[in-house]
Amino acid sequence: MKKFILAMSVLLSAATQAQVLPVREQADVVNELLAERFDKLLPGMMAQTGIDMWIVVSREYNEDPVLKTMLPAEWLNARRRTVLVFYRDPKKQTVEKLAVARYAVGKSIAAAWDMKKFPEQWEALADIVKQRNPNKIALNTSHNFGHADGIDRTDYEELVQALPAEFKRKVVSAEPLAIRWLETRTEREMQIYPQLVDATHKIIAEGFSERVITPGITTSEDVVWWFRQKIRDLGYDTWFHPSVEIQRAGKGLANPDIIIPGDLLHVDIGITYLRLNTDVQEHAYVLKPGETAAPAALTLAYAKANRLQDILLAQFKQGSTGNQMLAGALAQARGEGINPTIYSHPIGYHGHAAGPAIGMWDMQNGVPGTGEEALRYRTAYSIELNAASAIPGYAEPVRIMLEEDAYFDESGIRYISGRQKEMLLVPRRAPNIEP
Repeated sequence: MKKFILAMSVLLSAATQAQVLPVREQADVVNELLAERFDKLLPGMMAQTGIDMWIVVSREYNEDPVLKTMLPAEWLNARRRTVLVFYRDPKKQTVEKLAVARYAVGKSIAAAWDMKKFPEQWEALADIVKQRNPNKIALNTSHNFGHADGIDRTDYEELVQALPAEFKRKVVSAEPLAIRWLETRTEREMQIYPQLVDATHKIIAEGFSERVITPGITTSEDVVWWFRQKIRDLGYDTWFHPSVEIQRAGKGLANPDIIIPGDLLHVDIGITYLRLNTDVQEHAYVLKPGETAAPAALTLAYAKANRLQDILLAQFKQGSTGNQMLAGALAQARGEGINPTIYSHPIGYHGHAAGPAIGMWDMQNGVPGTGEEALRYRTAYSIELNAASAIPGYAEPVRIMLEEDAYFDESGIRYISGRQKEMLLVPRRAPNIEP
């Protein structure tokens, strides 16, 4: 029997593993996605923001978050000082992609440093600027978004000093362009994203099952590390350490970390694949002897959290700010008798990505700066929130903490790969044994 269970486990793991491409094929997809973004997204974004030259600078091991997304899959870091220049020709409406570096940066960005003519790198850059005579020279500086604030002080000062005097006054923040670059998803990326979110859901379903959890034995930390190892074994990465929490009626065991029947479990995990990230939170209930479902009070509390999701999604409208969506959703939820907390955020190249923040757990009256950013089409969000309910037997209000990834475009807002609408049960079915 043990050999059979082990064999089945290997087969199940292999089936899931087959969905993950070998590293070489992953690199091919990453490079194809990147070339498509340069060709199809960047020209329009530069036109929308009125920026005709964007300079992105990084030194090795101190990479700008934007530059990291622009490197080919074979480049794990910048090399020495890597300077990328994107120039939009307003007449041709094309974007020239140049690297003031010793090498071309992949197939999309051509090397443009004649080291014999310009021994100094900044001199070569200054010549490119003079030849193209841009109206605006955008650098990655931002007060509100760390993602768009990637140029370091030394590079900024040396770059500006190297520019001819007439161009120094043309230096502006690239924040609006950097945010669009990071937040906007392509059609092909959105063909891939559902597979990644679905994989996250499957990992949670296995982790919150009798295959992993033995009540009275397994600890929450055991499950945390099971998730961490499972993600790695399947060929994915994770952008943060998973967490598993227990909400419990009564006192339970002396060791509060041991999972026991009657526990309400919560997980928060996110995986990374092909430079995209997920962020998902779900719940499971550990059945007591004789139970076949979670208690009605918990089921009702869960329904309130699902309703809170619906309320927030109804706020998604082009041009609305994160703070406007937050205020509208909270007001409606409270009017319906829900005790809400909303802290949703963009997702994509980063887990906590660039774009409008829709609340933070400790900022329910609005988020300065990032909460004032407006919603745009073709962007993805983690719908993250909780609804608290007072339930007899629990010392504190029970918080149903949910997080599911969603995509917003001209057709509206939709979950990328569904959402959890009822708690998982451990075990999946109660034993069918006569008393």
